[in-house]
Formats: sequence, C-alpha cells, structure tokens
Amino acid sequence: MSTPDRPSATPVLITTTGPDKPGVSSVLFAALTRHGVEVLDVEQVVIRDQLVLGVLVAVASDPEALQEAVEQAMATVGMQVEVRIGPAIGAQPFAPGSRGSTHVLVVLGRPLTARGFAEVARRLAALNANIDAIRSVADYPVTGLEMHVSVAADTTEADGELRSVIADVAAEVGLDLAVERAGLARRAKRLVVFDVDSTLVQGEVIEMLGAHAGVEAEIRQVTEAAMRGELNFTESLEHRVALLKGLPESALDEVAATLELTPGARTTVRTLKRLGFRCGVVSGGFTRVIDRLVADLGLDFAAANELEIVDGRLTGRVVGPVVDRPGKAAALRRFAAEYGIPLAQCVAVGDGANDIDMLATAGMGVAFNAKPALREVADTALSHPYLDAVLFVLGVTRAEVEAADAADGLDLTRP
Repeated sequence: MSTPDRPSATPVLITTTGPDKPGVSSVLFAALTRHGVEVLDVEQVVIRDQLVLGVLVAVASDPEALQEAVEQAMATVGMQVEVRIGPAIGAQPFAPGSRGSTHVLVVLGRPLTARGFAEVARRLAALNANIDAIRSVADYPVTGLEMHVSVAADTTEADGELRSVIADVAAEVGLDLAVERAGLARRAKRLVVFDVDSTLVQGEVIEMLGAHAGVEAEIRQVTEAAMRGELNFTESLEHRVALLKGLPESALDEVAATLELTPGARTTVRTLKRLGFRCGVVSGGFTRVIDRLVADLGLDFAAANELEIVDGRLTGRVVGPVVDRPGKAAALRRFAAEYGIPLAQCVAVGDGANDIDMLATAGMGVAFNAKPALREVADTALSHPYLDAVLFVLGVTRAEVEAADAADGLDLTRP
C-alpha cells in the first residue's frame, strides 16, 4: 500500500483519545515532524470534553519507529493512542479524497433514542450505504445529528431507494429524517417561504375570526376537511368567509394582535436573514391580518387573500385572485423570479394539502406537523412543534445560532 506520488511511503493511521486539553495536537505533531511524515488527513471531534483525534500520514521509512515515538509523546500528556500501519488500516485503496459522501441525512428526535438511531444505521447498512461522518447539529429543542453517507452505486435508482427507506424508518421509530444530496447545492438555498396558519403561527386565523363571529365550530369543520384534501380549497374558503359576513373589520386587527408565533419561528427567520436568505409568507389567509406579522418579523414578501369590507364590516366575500393551492405555487414562482433565485434554491414550509403544489415547486419542500397528504409529497417531514428544526435540516447548528445571537447582544436564555 503506497501513495501515488510516493510509491515507497507507508500509510500510518494514528488515533488519539482522552480528555480534551490544550497542547495535545502540538505534542503529537511535534513527534510527527521529527519523522518527516506527510500529513494526508486529519479529523477531530470533542464529545463532552472527550477528544478523539485521528491523523493519517505517510512515512518514507521505519513506521515502527514512528509508532514508538507517537506512543511515548502521547503518554506525556496522558492520552491513549492507537497506531495502525499499512495493511492494518483497512482494505480500501489509499487515495486521499478519492470518495466523497453522496448524501446528507439529518436525524432529529425528542428524544433521539439509541433504538431509533440503531435502526437507521441498520437500514443504511442493508442498502450498503456507508456512514462517512457524523456531527451534532442540535441539543435543543430537539437532539439533531447530521450524517454524511455514501451509497455503493450513486444512481437515480439508489437515490430513490435511500429516500424511500429513510421515509419508512422515520415512521417506524418516531424520528424526523431528512435526506439531501451532498455537495454545493445543499448549501445554495437562498429563499424560504412559509405558510402561515399552523406553520409560522399557532392555530388557524379564520377560526379565530370565526370565534369573534360565533361560528368557530362550523368554520373548523370546513377547515379540517380542506386541509385533509377532501374539499376544493377555493370553495371551502368562500364557504368559510361567507360565515364571517357582518363581522366588524376591527376584529381583523384584534386577531392580528393576538397571533402567537410557533416556537422557534422568530429564531428561524432571524437566523435565515443573517445568512442572506429572502424570507416571506404565502398564505391562504388574509392580508389585513398578515401585514402586522410581516412587519414584526421583517419579512421580504407576502401573498394572501383580500377580504371585501364595506362600511366597516366584512361582506363575506374575497376580492381579487384567490391564493389557493395552485395560487401558492404561482406566488412562490413569482417571488423567486423577482429576486432572481432559481426554484432549486428555494425552500417551502407548510402543513396542509393546499401547500402541496408550493412544496413540489420548491427545491426543498418541508412538511411541518403536516397532514398525511402533504407528508407523502414533501422532501422531508418534521413532526416536532419547533420551527427552528428547519435550520438544522439546512445544516445550521444550534451552536452557530446561539453564537450569532450572543454576538448581537441578544439574551435568549434557554427555558
């Protein structure tokens, strides 16, 4: 076993473990320097103050002397070390960077159980998919791990099989699992659009208006049927709005003032905007209610329905084009075009059947605590009531979020 450039060189893999402390790397690399090695790869992880440091080197001669020197050096700093030489490293041909991961899998749980993770690993192994690396992306409000995975044969069929298996195992073990292709495209997202009702905010706005009009129960029945995909959204909207006829327009402002954001919503928007994302909402709700939300969160764009008001009261009709299921997808395409952002770089987040076309149009569709009809077509489904889980799916870590908040002087102590 040798390198292409140094045919006589022997690869040596050094793995150091023990308490994390200053000086470990400097002591190890000082020993390596004395033997004139070529450094080929380095990986390090710290888990709860315990260090695991792996270094792959190539040595021109006397690898056993290098092993002895490394073992003695690590003993001086109280670290354990394992050294493997040549064939003992493994059967895979020695070629640094010869194979990158094909997919990134994000695993989220509250809790993330050993049983659940073991089943994910087992199903990956059954596909002959290798786990190349794992890192933590969150410890609050959910536990999140990001796994870089390589499939044996990188084909369209293998990609589809991996996604199918991951969807099945997610349902079986109660974890949220998201799969994306590895590479630059994963980090190229630039626009995120949110549904409003039961996504960006808690509850359904039209039901809140119904409570003011004394018809909340009737409206809820129609809403639930529409979200399940049992009713045409436009017809259901017209029916529900008709029930609001005569309601004072002041009720719109009263409802707007009482909207409660979904946990993690403000953090999600704030973090995405720091990263340069365009963020907005496309809603089957009502502009008069949503405008305050747009201003509060500093959103870049919004599309919603317009209620007709005459003499200070709702007429029970919607004016202008209805933002229904196809209308939501059209709005996403319009906003993406306005900002010059390809649809492949857009993310859509929603919860109901009327979000199906919008999620299918976006490069990534996220079903958030969604109805079955939407979960079936989404790229990933999140079942925990924390919107900031969207950040973890996009590769942003909780530590990065908290560090950015601290740098901006925000005191956001965890509950």
